[in-house]
Amino acid sequence: MSESKATANQTLSFARPGSPGAMRGRMGAPREKAKDNKGALKRLFGYLRAEKARVLVMLATVLATVLAGVFAPRFQSAAIDRMVDRSFGDIPRLLIVMLILYMISGAGTLLQGIVSAKLSQGVIRRLRGDLFHQIIHLPISYVDKHEHGDLMSRMTNDAENVSGVISQSLGSLFSSFLTLIGTVVMMLTYSLPLTLLTCLTVIGSVVVTNVLSRVMRRYYLQRQTLLGHLNGIVEEKITGCKTVTAYNLQDRVVSEFTETSDDLTRTSIKADTVGSMMGPLMNMLNNMSFVIVAVFGAWFAVKGYISVGVISAFTVYSRQFSRPINEMAQLYGQIQTALAGAERIFMVMDEAQEDMRGQEKSPVTEGTIEFEHIDFSYVPGKQIIYDFNLKVEAGKKIALVGSTGCGKTTVVNLLMRFYDPDAGEIRIDGVKTTDISRKTLRNDIGIVLQDSVLFTDTVRNNLKYADPALTDEEMMEAARISNCDQVALALPDGYDTVLTGAGSGLSQGQKQLLTIGRAFLSLPKFLILDEATSSVDTRTEKHIQDAMAELMKNRTSLIIAHRLSTILDADQIVVMDKGHIVETGTHDELLAKGGMYHTLYMTQFAGQEI
Repeated sequence: MSESKATANQTLSFARPGSPGAMRGRMGAPREKAKDNKGALKRLFGYLRAEKARVLVMLATVLATVLAGVFAPRFQSAAIDRMVDRSFGDIPRLLIVMLILYMISGAGTLLQGIVSAKLSQGVIRRLRGDLFHQIIHLPISYVDKHEHGDLMSRMTNDAENVSGVISQSLGSLFSSFLTLIGTVVMMLTYSLPLTLLTCLTVIGSVVVTNVLSRVMRRYYLQRQTLLGHLNGIVEEKITGCKTVTAYNLQDRVVSEFTETSDDLTRTSIKADTVGSMMGPLMNMLNNMSFVIVAVFGAWFAVKGYISVGVISAFTVYSRQFSRPINEMAQLYGQIQTALAGAERIFMVMDEAQEDMRGQEKSPVTEGTIEFEHIDFSYVPGKQIIYDFNLKVEAGKKIALVGSTGCGKTTVVNLLMRFYDPDAGEIRIDGVKTTDISRKTLRNDIGIVLQDSVLFTDTVRNNLKYADPALTDEEMMEAARISNCDQVALALPDGYDTVLTGAGSGLSQGQKQLLTIGRAFLSLPKFLILDEATSSVDTRTEKHIQDAMAELMKNRTSLIIAHRLSTILDADQIVVMDKGHIVETGTHDELLAKGGMYHTLYMTQFAGQEI
């Protein structure tokens, strides 16, 4: 669909003020407005509910670990008080209980890591599955207008950030929260005044967290957006590396990459700097808490309000009190990164899927196609097709010709319902295509594109792509009729040869023959050939034409061609210019008219200038 993609890219590059393309900033990435954290968290918790058993096991493990860690200082306090009172009888029992509690805490921490890893992988498997399902079912118009690398980044980088937080931070977050509550309860059982003094640092922690979190969230989202744009550049330039090299544009491409990479580096430094400030500030506040416990605890002990063992316990509890606050502060940056990634994932998942509703039964009885007063524009205000009227009789071969950008491929896009017209109707045997489900419509149409698309799989499975249930006999017979059997049999393992890199080891003609064989096996009622021979030599073109002739037998066919030699026998040739039909007729009739078709033909075959 080269024409539609070109139009979409043009839209992004030369957008008018206020359009999505115009909103790109100096850094080259779209400034997406993030959704609220609560919304992202709520949806992530929905995925956690699907892993309820593992969540419960992790919570139970965290609870056991926290209880063991919280109660251990209490026995330490009791043991110290026994030593001060020179009552050594209970000390061995207290030490054994302390040892058991610390062993439980250590084992619980290990088990928590294992369960968290399994939990994160279960969640991310579902999240990636839902995202991939959504991307596959998005309208072609959405995919055309968004960088493929950015979509891939949401599937990889953003999803990985979410997975990392679940595996490394979720258990720690629960643990820190429970430890904080348990520690405060234990401190209150010893001394209310000393507990209140220790908790003074919480106010400072809340203020610092609130201020820094706003800055962090903005930078983390901006970093994820830039990373997606950088991936888009890499994917595009690697795909087009031959073109880059042919035009000696390596330095320009490197400069473009470096500019975006530098923007990402600057944003990442800001994000990491702000994020790294949280830990030291929390440590400073926590050390102040320790000083408060040491000074006021000693004074309370001298006054006889508390024992020496309580000071020891408070010293441990003050550390336990500060540690979860410090951990939660440091986890905040990771959580912000994950939420930014989750928001970007959910942005894609919230896009409307392609509407597949409509009549499920094929309306084809004869095979007539009618275009009635079709108007269409990819971007409002920039019309591509103007009042297009065409009737394709059943079983006829109709060719669309014209200069690049005249709207030929757009007509195919509209017939396939990759896009719907702005005005007018397309009918198949009298039934509007908008009343037919897209699945049914596309099942009736076989399409061979200019850019041959093959998948990393065996030749056999590539040919059976439309219907894997076909037998090998049917597949081989279709391959023979479409002239692609010679391609398969010449490969090392025949039909079982695995094609890698989209068939990069094959010539353009070989790939085109395989795609024709695939279209033949789909048993279409209509056939679309979009520049199917434009990239091959004359000899290969003859093989492809023979294959297409077999494929077009008894089928209504629509052919888009630049090489006019391929459509000389068409039942009707439709000449387009700037979205309008300017001439129709057979090859001989159009030559006799001496109009645009005559000019195109003479330019190709007689070398005359236009």
